[in-house]
Amino acid sequence: MTTQNDLEAELQRLRSENERLKSNARRGISLKVSEKGGLSVYGLGRFPTTLYPEQWTRLLALSDQILSFIEENRGQLKWKDASTEESS
Repeated sequence: MTTQNDLEAELQRLRSENERLKSNARRGISLKVSEKGGLSVYGLGRFPTTLYPEQWTRLLALSDQILSFIEENRGQLKWKDASTEESS
């Protein structure tokens, strides 16, 4: 049987966890190992971007090519806000 004290303790635990998650979201980008062993990048969008290490290695090897493509196609690409476009 759940007591009032148990419910209050659980509510406090959930509030604390919620605050911790909110503060992590404000920090920007973070990295974690996923349950399946992939590398997850949090903070880019609503959901994490998760790839396996060999996929990240291949993608990062193309970073110059990706940046050039962005520059060449700047007018066709959609930017989330004006500061993103100006800072790039």
